[in-house]
Amino acid sequence: MVTGFSIALIVFSVLMVLLVLLHKGKGGGLSDLFGGGMSSSLGGSSVVEKNLDRMTIIVGTCWFVTIVVLGLLLKHG
Repeated sequence: MVTGFSIALIVFSVLMVLLVLLHKGKGGGLSDLFGGGMSSSLGGSSVVEKNLDRMTIIVGTCWFVTIVVLGLLLKHG
């Protein structure tokens, strides 16, 4: 059971990294270094951004719950 949650944690972690990197840069900093400052018609839709936000929140919540459950299993298991 612990192995399953460990695998789920790895999957959710990779998904979180990918989803966060897909977000549009909101200001200066590192996002401008990689071309985030240029205007692009490819990700400019507000519907796409809202769906990406929802997916990030859902995966983040699953990631957090998996960490808590895995911690409880390791503590009491």
